[in-house]
Amino acid sequence: MAVKKNISKSKPSRKHLGSSPETESRSKETELTDPSPGPLEPWTPSPGTAFKLLMSVRLCAALWNGVSDCDETYNYWEPAHYLKDGKGFQTWEYSPVYAIRSYAYIMLHVVPMKICTLILGDNPILVFYMTRCLLGIACASSEILLYRGVNKLYGPNVARIMLVLLLFSAGMFISSTAFLPSSFSMYLTMVAYGAWFLGKPVIAIMSIAASATWGWPFAAALGIPIALESVLLRRKLMFFLKWCSISALIFLVPLVLIDMHYYGKLVIAPLNIVLYNVISGHGPELYGVEPLSYYIINGFLNFNFAFLLALMSLPLLLVCSLFLKWSSLKVRRLLLTLAPMYIWVLIFFTRPHKEERFLFPIYPFFALAASITLDVAQAILYGMLGRGNKRSHYADSTGWFSAAFCFLYATLCLSRVVAVYQGYHAPIDIYVELHRISSDPQIHTLSPDKPVNICVGKEWYRFPSSFFLPGPKWHLQFLQSEFKGQLPKPYGPEPHATRLIPTHMNDMNREETSRYVDLSRCHYLIDRDSEDWTSQEPNYSTTGDWTVVKQVPFLDATRSHRLFRAFYIPFFSSQHCTFTSYNLLKTTRTKKHSKQHSKKS
Repeated sequence: MAVKKNISKSKPSRKHLGSSPETESRSKETELTDPSPGPLEPWTPSPGTAFKLLMSVRLCAALWNGVSDCDETYNYWEPAHYLKDGKGFQTWEYSPVYAIRSYAYIMLHVVPMKICTLILGDNPILVFYMTRCLLGIACASSEILLYRGVNKLYGPNVARIMLVLLLFSAGMFISSTAFLPSSFSMYLTMVAYGAWFLGKPVIAIMSIAASATWGWPFAAALGIPIALESVLLRRKLMFFLKWCSISALIFLVPLVLIDMHYYGKLVIAPLNIVLYNVISGHGPELYGVEPLSYYIINGFLNFNFAFLLALMSLPLLLVCSLFLKWSSLKVRRLLLTLAPMYIWVLIFFTRPHKEERFLFPIYPFFALAASITLDVAQAILYGMLGRGNKRSHYADSTGWFSAAFCFLYATLCLSRVVAVYQGYHAPIDIYVELHRISSDPQIHTLSPDKPVNICVGKEWYRFPSSFFLPGPKWHLQFLQSEFKGQLPKPYGPEPHATRLIPTHMNDMNREETSRYVDLSRCHYLIDRDSEDWTSQEPNYSTTGDWTVVKQVPFLDATRSHRLFRAFYIPFFSSQHCTFTSYNLLKTTRTKKHSKQHSKKS
């Protein structure tokens, strides 16, 4: 009786993917005969501690990140500024003729923006950064759910390695606070797989549905493993169809109603964007194509060796499964876990048009796949070095291996983040300066009730958003440059301008010359000095018509060493990188000239 009592109190150790056959057999023997507990699980941070770590890093990203994608500015921040303050730029995607973007996704951000304005006052830059902080908190919350799910399914060693990879990732630093549907889909994909690993399929199905409707419709492909597991393996077809239908009612119906209000007609934006990209005949290739190496290089910059390890994870782990004699259940679990990453790679690596943001939804899977591979490597190393203390976990005696990898990984990631910040943060600094000079009468001499034109030429795509303009009288204007594509135009001043079909817009990326203003109308100009100047892109700072208000160093990528511009290496990067000036310029035209031109306008 005493023996039985001890056995009943004994807690068998969990068997995780990296467990060697020796570890599993020893655990099974311990469960049956040894009243003392088996190998102790390795230490891993509690969800609360992990959340604090993640939130700290994500809030740093919210404050330090630039706006690296002009699509984020003009397709998301600008419509949000219009819905909030009645002013902003409109792209052809928001024309009722095409309607491939949803205002419902924008409204998810506009509502907290308005709440921030009520609480903190109408400071547009503060609203911008508070919105980013909320995005960072949403990302950290999603990561914690994934962390809990991985801890349950694969054990604490995989979970803590993944946590380190997520914390230091340069890719997660960029994507976590981006106002983009691909980032939104990344959040919900983490929620979906975290819930799935925790045995909550309803939350998993609904998260994928929300991601595909309110975020990015192509993200539905990431739910294929969940669908296969539910329908084919568990044979719960009716359960799956039931929750898909409920999800459609919960997410698709409100989205359509919101878009009907703003477009003034029936619009199903997720369907429209799929049709445009798949069967329109011209699609996204109009905006440039890139070779396969683009994603390989981008993946290495953002995840360095973890990215390479993730891409090779499936063949490596399948080979390891033969030596470790995994059960078919373990192999199936591994295939389903890695499937989303490989499905996404298969789809997007083969598309001609490539952008960094297209990979955001699977960024967490790079960390997860690399973590599983490292965990299995530790189990194999443990077997090669000997069993050691039978009370110890295999990760205890081989933790130095993953620690060394994580140290190298974190060092390279931090180096990448510093390089990007130092090289490309100048536009944010310059636009923030506008707020200072707007209240400085020694610099800004125009009357407060007169409109102010801030002009950009070749630097149009680095405009962070209208949240950085000092007030409603300040307007961004475009100068003609060597860029020959279509630029956005301001929403019309009419009520319900979102319902009106804007003039001079097309879906072929053809240049619309109506976007440009004459240089003489500009009060301020934001430009970057370049040695490759042309007649349409001169170095304005060297002409006699402009005076420099502020200059900030900006990386000249074409004249900098590829390695030292990609990663910050103390003492060496400064020697091998060339910086130019990012300028805020003020016109030197006389007041008389300005008044005469203003009458003509």
